[in-house]
Amino acid sequence: MTTYYELVDANKARSGVVIAIFIAFITAATYLICYVLGFDLSAVGIALILSGTLSFISFYYSDQIILTISGAVPANKRDHFDFYTVAENLARPAGIPIPKLFVIKDSAMNAFATGRDPQHAVVCATTGLLERLNRTELEGVVAHEMSHIKNYDTRLMSIVTILVGLITLLADILLRTNIRGKSDRNDNGNLGAFMMIAGIVLALLSPIIAQLIQLAISRRREFLADATSVSITKYPEGLASALEKLSKDKEPLETANKATSHLFITNPLKNQKNSLNWFAGLFNTHPPIVERIKALRS
Repeated sequence: MTTYYELVDANKARSGVVIAIFIAFITAATYLICYVLGFDLSAVGIALILSGTLSFISFYYSDQIILTISGAVPANKRDHFDFYTVAENLARPAGIPIPKLFVIKDSAMNAFATGRDPQHAVVCATTGLLERLNRTELEGVVAHEMSHIKNYDTRLMSIVTILVGLITLLADILLRTNIRGKSDRNDNGNLGAFMMIAGIVLALLSPIIAQLIQLAISRRREFLADATSVSITKYPEGLASALEKLSKDKEPLETANKATSHLFITNPLKNQKNSLNWFAGLFNTHPPIVERIKALRS
């Protein structure tokens, strides 16, 4: 059986692996794009430096980037008294410093945690969640988010959020570019055609690859964070009741997107209609709430 300390070490190691894969992926993708468009392949070296720099930024500043993207603002004790006092009361039993608290002014119910380590952690909740949960339910949710901080999930999740967003952006740029090979290229025609096809396939598969990365780190960690939340609050019904209310909330969170959706305690993109919804459901980063509630109550 994996111990808590082994889990934390594994999450730290995965963060480095994700960054290494990202650098390799961006370099390979840039090579294909440059080859297809007939650009100077020295751009690959630039891409290698750029991807390394972006990885460094994602490690140290991912929390600030995510909070800005989400439209979050600092919470204050006067307006969000229960949020503040719950966080203060739970930090000690969770074994972490009191995280910074932020709110998103949105009537949808949701919450997430971010930050590279417990000393630089943030817990963010929507005003809709703070207004509609009672104190016991709020304790369950905050403890769940603190569990992600304690388990170093937030480091891995934050890095993936920024890097996945960049992968998706790269794919979008390639798809929107007028792809053509240079007529005066001296390379073998079949090889050129193959590289062009590979570039197009890469652009099409990039969002799927991004979703698979999110999927690989998301589902199990939600169950684990639920269990760790209960070990902090000693009351599983608080989180179970909160999840029931969250499951009944059908309003999507306006500031969420596919790059940040896996951060939240429940899927913030629910009920958003698009032509690929049936396909996107295959790559859902959140386990069914019904299963999570059943696990808590058993």
